Amino acid sequence: MTQYNVTGMSCAACSARVEKAVSSVDGVSSCSVNLLTNSMGVEGTATSKEIIEAVEKAGYGASLKTKNKKVKSNSDDELKDTQTPKLVKRLVASLLFLAPLMYISMGHMMWGWKLPSFMENNHIAMGLAQMLFAIIIMVINQKFFISGFKGLIHKSPNMDTLVALGSGASFVYSNYALFAMTVAQTKGDMSAVMSYMDDFYFESAAMILALITVGKTLEAYSKGRTTDALKGLMSLSPKTANVIRDGKEITVDIDDVAVGDVFVVRPGESVPVDGIVIDGESAIDESVLTGESLPVDKAIDDKVTSATINKSGFLKCKATRVGEDTTLAQIINLVSDASATKAPIAKLADKVSGVFVPTVIAVAIITFIVWLIVPKPFGYALSRAISVLVISCPCALGLATPVAIMVGNGIGAKNGILFKTAVSLEEAGKTQIVVLDKTGTITEGKPKVTDVIPVGISENDLLQLAYSLEIKSEHPLAKAIVEKAETAHIPPFDITDFESKTGNGLCGTLENSKIYAGSSKYISIVCDISSVKSDIERLSNEGKTPLLFAKDEKLIGVIAVADTIKQDSPEAIKQLKNMGIKVVMLTGD
Repeated sequence: MTQYNVTGMSCAACSARVEKAVSSVDGVSSCSVNLLTNSMGVEGTATSKEIIEAVEKAGYGASLKTKNKKVKSNSDDELKDTQTPKLVKRLVASLLFLAPLMYISMGHMMWGWKLPSFMENNHIAMGLAQMLFAIIIMVINQKFFISGFKGLIHKSPNMDTLVALGSGASFVYSNYALFAMTVAQTKGDMSAVMSYMDDFYFESAAMILALITVGKTLEAYSKGRTTDALKGLMSLSPKTANVIRDGKEITVDIDDVAVGDVFVVRPGESVPVDGIVIDGESAIDESVLTGESLPVDKAIDDKVTSATINKSGFLKCKATRVGEDTTLAQIINLVSDASATKAPIAKLADKVSGVFVPTVIAVAIITFIVWLIVPKPFGYALSRAISVLVISCPCALGLATPVAIMVGNGIGAKNGILFKTAVSLEEAGKTQIVVLDKTGTITEGKPKVTDVIPVGISENDLLQLAYSLEIKSEHPLAKAIVEKAETAHIPPFDITDFESKTGNGLCGTLENSKIYAGSSKYISIVCDISSVKSDIERLSNEGKTPLLFAKDEKLIGVIAVADTIKQDSPEAIKQLKNMGIKVVMLTGD
């Protein structure tokens, strides 16, 4: 799918027009225009030049989205909310001038509020003041008129066309009434002058623009909020990498890393690009991409992924995928492409909105003619026709569905749920079976001590020795034991000659004794563990991780660590079942 930026769209009728124009180009197999992101995805054999020309002929602008090799620049430039600040300024300026206009037209006329002395009983002065304030507000919101009449000229009227026609008609008729008032004034016909005051609609011309600007501001704010999850994903990408060139380690921009480069990752640093380990051992926290809370042990020939975090050892890796080829970049593109696709319900809304504006204009004209035939005064008939145009202005029909899709994608991404297309999002509502992972989904994703089984020593002594060794480790399982000991207010011993054996365990010296901690495989090399084999098997069957401890060549106990169930998991599963959905747990355990 080729992505384009589209400019000049203001409502669903615009996006429908662009979509129709591009779809008619030879070689285009599918086209999807997203009003919220002002983007367009096109598939087919048509050239970019042909597609851009088709968009421009329809009265809009288009440009090819550049493929950025550095993920980091995408986040700020493409997704930065530039519209909301502009619309807020427009709204504030409109309200500043709308206030005195409403004071003169409504406050004085309806409630007798006091006016400046030069306007007292000077109806022409009041009319001129209203006209000037209305003109200022119309200039501030000129984009409605530019977009609206541009759409009319290109035979593709949009929601801005309704706003422009409604506001413009009110302003033109009010000017007619003002000039007619001046004629009546020169003739001394004061009753006619007073009657023309009722034909002023300057405040309507301005109020329409101000109210629609409020809606546009809220819409822009909503659009800005929905891209937060995508920004969060993009911000995960490291900005620099430490690579080895000509035998020296140098720090380069992430853009400058090439396939085949050798890079190093120290404890606490993020992996800059996808690669393969060529030297060193460590545990990598991959939770940002997989949701798995426990670090994954890495050794030579193991793969590492961009944006994951090195928790312990020093790694030297060879870059295998960089830029947009990395796993993180592909996830970002997946979410972005999903926002550019349309769900079936959204396509239906666009079809309706495509004929909605011409229909409303036709209804307004019919309303105007009918009231003249009845008969009613020209001003009365015009005000009813304008009402039809203005009331139909909010573009909820075409906007609500894409907003819902974008918000759904955004919230999903924030919670680790990615939808490949908008169709998938809509189909999610028809789900019959839900398959859940265990770690970090049903469970907390944070290990806790569940069982303490001492051998030949007290439970407190076992915890103290385990705490003294594990406090020097950064492994999540070690942190569970540290948390347990600190909660029990147990002080640690001073361990020397500490050594971490990645993927196996720990060892250190306490006075003249050697203390060991680790897996059953590792501890079985140090001492006999046959006395606790049944306990190890039982704990493993319960989904717990047994950690064995030895002093010199003697087993001193087992501490089991497990991921505990989230407090809201039972309720969530219950609600899913109440919805008639079958719930399945699929786990590596």
